[in-house]
Order: sequence, then C-alpha cells, then structure tokens
Amino acid sequence: MSIPKEPRQLMINLMYLVLMALLALNVSAEVMNAFFSLDDGNKMSMGIINGQLDETQKGLEKLLNEDSKREFKPILPAVQQIRELTKEYGEYVDVLRNDLIDETGNQNGKLDEGDYVEDHGKLKPKGKKDKDGTTRLLLNQGRGAELKAKTLEIRSKMIAIYSELLNKYGEQPFGLSKDEIKQRIANIEENITLQIDDAIWQGSDKTSWEDFKFRKMPLAAVLPTLSAMQADAKNTEATIVNELAALSGGRVVEFDQFFPVVNAKKSYVIAGEPFEAEISVGTYSSSISPSDIQITVNGSAIPVGSDGKATYRATTSNVGVNTLNLKATVRNPLTQKVTSGDATYQYEVGRRSVAVAADKMNVFYIGVDNPITVSAAGVSSNALRVSCNGCNLSGSGNNRIVTVDRPGEVSVVVTGEGLNSTFPFRAKRIPDPVPQLGNSKGGSMGNGEFKAQGGVLAVLEGFDFDARCAIQGFNIVRVPKRQDAIQNVNAGARYDDKSSRLVQQATPGDIYYFENIKAKCPGDQAGRPLGTMVFNIN
Repeated sequence: MSIPKEPRQLMINLMYLVLMALLALNVSAEVMNAFFSLDDGNKMSMGIINGQLDETQKGLEKLLNEDSKREFKPILPAVQQIRELTKEYGEYVDVLRNDLIDETGNQNGKLDEGDYVEDHGKLKPKGKKDKDGTTRLLLNQGRGAELKAKTLEIRSKMIAIYSELLNKYGEQPFGLSKDEIKQRIANIEENITLQIDDAIWQGSDKTSWEDFKFRKMPLAAVLPTLSAMQADAKNTEATIVNELAALSGGRVVEFDQFFPVVNAKKSYVIAGEPFEAEISVGTYSSSISPSDIQITVNGSAIPVGSDGKATYRATTSNVGVNTLNLKATVRNPLTQKVTSGDATYQYEVGRRSVAVAADKMNVFYIGVDNPITVSAAGVSSNALRVSCNGCNLSGSGNNRIVTVDRPGEVSVVVTGEGLNSTFPFRAKRIPDPVPQLGNSKGGSMGNGEFKAQGGVLAVLEGFDFDARCAIQGFNIVRVPKRQDAIQNVNAGARYDDKSSRLVQQATPGDIYYFENIKAKCPGDQAGRPLGTMVFNIN
C-alpha cells in the first residue's frame, strides 16, 4: 500500500522556467499563456498523487485492522496528521493565490468574476501581467515573508511527526536499531522537497528570499511558483506516507500515469543562441531503469540518463514561437506494462533589438533636460553602451538625460553584443511663448481687471518640460479717447513706475498697445520678439 521510494513530482521544477523571459521588451501571448499551462500541470500532477495517497491510506487502514498488524496502529494517526498538514498548507496557499488575483484584478476584497477576463474561450486573471500588485502584496504587505514562515513551519511539523513516531516505536514494535532510526530521520530531513532555499538569493542584489522570488514578477509567473510549492508539500506528504506505510509491510501502489516534463534553461532565446532543456517523466520512481524509459521530441528519441532525465539541445534560427511535441513512454519492469503520455512545450526565439524613445516629445529642446528611455532585448545591460552625437548624455541604465545647445540633427547610438543602432533626433529651440496680461492675450478687458495686472507674462502653451521664459521688455502705449497717445519703454516683465501710472489712468474707451514684446527662453543667446497685444478698456 506504500508508494515507490522517493517519488519525484518533477512538474514542480517548472517553477524555474526562466522568468527572465519576462524581462524582454515584448512578452508574447504564447509565453504568458505558457505560465498558465505550467500552473495547470502542477495542479494535475498534485491530483494524481493525491488519488494514489487516498488509496494508500485506505489500504493502510484496512491492513491495520488485522490482528497481526495491530502493533503498527500508531502509524495511522501519523499518516492522518501528515495529510492534514498538507491540506492546511494547500488551503493557505490557495487563499494567497486568490488574494493575488483580486489584488491584480478589481480589488474588491474577494475573488469573483470581475477578477477574470475571457481569453480565447478561457477565463484568465485580469491582472496576469501586473507586477505592481504582486510586489505590493507579497513584499510591501509582508505576505511573501509569511509564506516563507508557513512553509518552514509545515516542514518542521512534518519532520517532527515522523521523528516522534520513530523515536517512540522504532525499536519496538517496528524492529529498527537506534542507528537505523537516526538514519531514516536524517534521510527525511535531507530528501523532502518542501523547503526554503535561503542561499538562492544571497549574493544577489535582493534583500530576502521573498524579494528574490517575487519582486516585479507578473501574476502569471507567480501562480505556477505557488502551485509548485503546493506540489512540494504534496511530494513531501507522499515521501513520508510511503516511509510510514512501508514500516507496516504493506504492498506497493504503482504509479501508472506518466507525462513528459520540461525544465528549460530559458524559454526566450535570441536567434543563434542554443535552446537547452531537461526533459523527464512526471510521476517517476527511482526504481525504474533508464532503459525502461523512452523520451521523444518531435518524433526523435533522445538518450535518458541514470537520473531519468534527458537533455534536449537545438539551434535557434526560426524566429517566433517554436513548439516541441513530447512523448514519454515507460515500461514497468515488474508488470512489463507500457504506459505513455504526450505533451507540448513552446519556447520563443527573438532577435536582439533596441529602441530609444524620447519620453516627452519626439524632439530634443535646447536649454532643458530631455529624458529618454533605452530598451533592449537580447543584450545584457552590462554590455549596453549608449552615446550621443551632437548632444550631451548623462544618467545610466534605461533612463538617460539628453541636453543640446544648438539646433540641427543629433543622434543617440546604442552598441553592445552585436548591436550597433543609431537613432536620429532633431534639436530645436523651445517654441515661442505667448504674451499675456493675466489670462488674456488681448481684446476687451474691464477697467478694474486691467489695473489689477502687474506686468506681462510669457506663457509656454502645451510644452511638457519644466521651463520658463522671461520677459525682457516691451513698449506700452495708452491711446485715450480723443486724445494723443502716451507711451513708455518698459524694461523687464513687471511695470516700472511710468508704466504703472499709465495703466492706472485707464478709463473706459481707452486703447492700450503692448508692442515690441521680447522674451528670453532657456538656451537663447538673445531675446526673441513675441508680437503685440491690444486691449480695449470697457
């Protein structure tokens, strides 16, 4: 009634399927949907193991009802406790999954249809590409650290249940020596898959396990990671239940469903780079000889190693989505029964590419900081070199600042790892500002409103940059009704004393001219004329 030694739920390894592919410029729908396929595969794998464990527990209960096996009855409560812990862990992770889907969905505090959208006839989480929601919940709100603590807690409890049972009953009635008891406990501690690899993030630029695992990871990538952790717990449950059931001398429950499992180094590669993946058999037993396993890729068999895994390598020349048709065939060495399963796996081949975009306007303006974004696919950020012809460049990484000091053609050049791309831009003066008196550019103005103004403004309309133009001066001319004109040359934007007196003399029917208005904008060597404003006082 026990399951095979060291059952390998290899589908969990798919959690390592190159989440780095998401750092490419444009992640295709096929790659994004592949993460959901991994999540579904993890769930299917757990279902298979759970069904076999149910059968194992039923057989164990029946066996321990026999008089000859009554001394082994303490095994059954331990099995039940282990299975309850796995159930508890699975339900905990399910709640976390639901909260993540809602956090990246309609955020109404519950999982409902508003958190999903229809995609090719299937419901997919609305926020499948959302990286901010996952980071917010798992890092900022501490749920990732809580997940780590819960995982270690469940692992510790499982080991404790197994250890306490063997320490209490191992010598009598189970017939184990003290050394055997010690060795079995050590093997469980070393071999169970439910664990936290705390060394994986150390030496990186991350601050914690959860930071390494989840920061800026899209929901579509986080979900299979969580289901893989559930599969780890299910695999641990199977390992311990197997060991406990074997103590009672029960029969073996055979694994009779097999499917190919792919663990690729990268699912997004650049044309010319090799694609490499490990292909193995899901629901596998170490008692099966490699000679009893056949794995084919697109109809061609590949050698299977002593660990039950086969390595597939291919050159990558076809740009786009490439599909592997996989088949795993296993012969049971005891029954000679042959069982097979099929699967498909898709990986994407892209080309090295780079783009340079002006963040605000598609030109560079003299006298202001012009932010640009440099985005590259297929090139290491450390190998990327950015320079500027006819302009000055500052900053680092993807975000840079360009400054120019004269109009004309300039270019940004990006090189590195086979790339040599030039992006031309036009450098221009800041557009002419519009002269205004208050909020008015001219026309009729009330006597009181006119007198309340303190000078002339230069307004840059529709200009996204943080820049201001300064009025250098203007001529103000008052034409009283049926009287001669009076004028003054004003320096600067604000009225001088003479201009102020002219303004305060305004009466209905007067006409005021603001002529020869000049302003100087950032980058200007000299002032620029802005034209004339005319106001009719009423």
